[in-house]
Amino acid sequence: MTYTPRLKEKYRKEIVPALQKKFGFKSPMRVPVLKKICFNQGVNGAVADKRLIESVVNELTLITGQKAVATIAKKDISNFKVRKGVPIGVKVTLRGNRMYEFLDRLTAVALPRTRDFKGVNRNSFDGRGNYTLGVKEQIIFPEIDIDKVTKMNGFDITLVTSAKSNEEALALLEGFGVPFSKKQ
Repeated sequence: MTYTPRLKEKYRKEIVPALQKKFGFKSPMRVPVLKKICFNQGVNGAVADKRLIESVVNELTLITGQKAVATIAKKDISNFKVRKGVPIGVKVTLRGNRMYEFLDRLTAVALPRTRDFKGVNRNSFDGRGNYTLGVKEQIIFPEIDIDKVTKMNGFDITLVTSAKSNEEALALLEGFGVPFSKKQ
């Protein structure tokens, strides 16, 4: 028997029929699906300190369970002292079972650990069904050892869906248990 993540099972058994009924989709294949979760983190001061990128790569690898990759500057920007080819950020893309496992940990463990947490913003959709939320501190994830953190870094998490509208994506993510704030 193969392992299936809890949220993947929930999607098949509960979310698909509920969304099909709510939006009147004739086929279950029309119901939006979570395609991938992307992480982007710009590293302030990476130009001056090369070890900073390595520590951020290690932290994001711990958080996601998948090796993070350094992003490279595409062109020179003199105002920011950035040279072409210098690492300036970190990125990771999760798909499949890892994506569902991370979303489960994000909604059940990490977000509730955020200071003064009242839910995530409902207005962070891009109009095409994708949702982006910013995390201000990486220490909300239990995988990170607070004593070993050298610098507090925030990053963006983008939940990419196949939804055609923000309303469909909101219903999908609410089905997965993403804690949206009550007020609009």
